[in-house]
Amino acid sequence: MLRTVTLLGATGSIGRSTREVVAENPDRLAISAVVGGKDAVALAKVAIETGARFAALADEGGAAALAEALSGSGIAHGAGRSAVFDAVAMPSDIVVSAISGAAGLEATFAALTPGRVVALANKESLVCAGAAVMARAQAVGVRILPLDSEHNALFQVLGAEPISAIRTMTLTASGGPFRTWSVEQIAAARPEQALAHPNYAMGAKITIDSASMMNKGLELIEACFLFGLRHDQLDVLVHPQQIVHGLVTFRDGSVSAGMAVPDMRVAAAHCLGVDGRLDAPSTRFLDLALTAPLAFERPDLVRFPALGLAMAALAQGGAMPAILNAANEIAVAAYLAGAISFPGIAALVEAVCSQSAPQMMAPADVAAALAIDQDARKRARALL
Repeated sequence: MLRTVTLLGATGSIGRSTREVVAENPDRLAISAVVGGKDAVALAKVAIETGARFAALADEGGAAALAEALSGSGIAHGAGRSAVFDAVAMPSDIVVSAISGAAGLEATFAALTPGRVVALANKESLVCAGAAVMARAQAVGVRILPLDSEHNALFQVLGAEPISAIRTMTLTASGGPFRTWSVEQIAAARPEQALAHPNYAMGAKITIDSASMMNKGLELIEACFLFGLRHDQLDVLVHPQQIVHGLVTFRDGSVSAGMAVPDMRVAAAHCLGVDGRLDAPSTRFLDLALTAPLAFERPDLVRFPALGLAMAALAQGGAMPAILNAANEIAVAAYLAGAISFPGIAALVEAVCSQSAPQMMAPADVAAALAIDQDARKRARALL
């Protein structure tokens, strides 16, 4: 059966991995709509290459450039918030949600329509409004499949086991480019050094989050909602080889590991396959005999305080994860612009979280989540 795919975040790294999996399986998958952020030329190229029927650019100011780039292609197109919703509303079997940051929340929520599968790579949707998103998905009968490599590995390891069988889940982290750096070296880190991830080629924001280990903290929050676990059932191990992506410890003491080469196309192939395995467009399959010794270590919360802040936000609950995420997005942008130092990212996030009312309730819907997000961003900018 041919399944159609709507690709949100089509021009990013997850979008590229998804496109490659679709191209490898033309008899089972076809892309019907693509959504991009600001790069009209790149989005048009993707739309033409994939044979999409509709292309939407989130940036309304890019409408003319998109129209010019798609001239003569016959591909319908639009720009702005309404065009993104038009793309999401188009009939499709699978929606890949890979728009980076809180900007992906509205589109992800809109994608939750009966009978669909949502392959979720936008972790901020669950960080900002996890309870609301999961409740909506359950109410309308949407399957959410995790496209993050760590959550996808845990999902596959869990299989048909009930959540009640789990004692703990452990997400692994590469440790990023600063894993072996001293506090003093990290304090002086320049953006180009923070952007040099040892294993993955990703967008700037997520790469900085990996360097600070905030990304792993956001993934802990995502896992809490995705799997319905308590915060104290989740853990992190630094694993620089990134062969083991997640570990599940069951109540009886047995431990199962999700393993694969560090390639996002593996998780993309699993999600797009839904209930049947697809071919991944890669000749790199895991050979443990050729793999360097696998190392594991506890994360250092002194050198990487952002992870500790995310853990604290998860434990506190309520609106705090959404506040943490908003403050972090402002802080990362400020660091990339040269306005603050690398340690300033965690410092700004901590300042915003500490001035937030601890009793704030978790958002019940997207509107409430966006209001919390905008308030936290405003306070972060003021503190800058």
